[in-house]
Amino acid sequence: MTTRRAAATNDKVLNAFISAKAEIDAQLARLQALSDDHFLAQPDEIHWGHVGDLQRYASLLRQITDAAFKEGEHAA
Repeated sequence: MTTRRAAATNDKVLNAFISAKAEIDAQLARLQALSDDHFLAQPDEIHWGHVGDLQRYASLLRQITDAAFKEGEHAA
């Protein structure tokens, strides 16, 4: 038997989940738009600093994808 309290708690959890997912979706959309625009880099102005920035972004994203997909150090 489901109580009102359990249903209210589930509603809170579901709302928190949806809110966190919406935040992730917004961040992914912003990153995709920035990537589509080549991270605002002009081809004739690219230097090693740009490469380092992108490598850092890739490393941080790898940490996230490894955790999400249970790969790398998160592999079982």
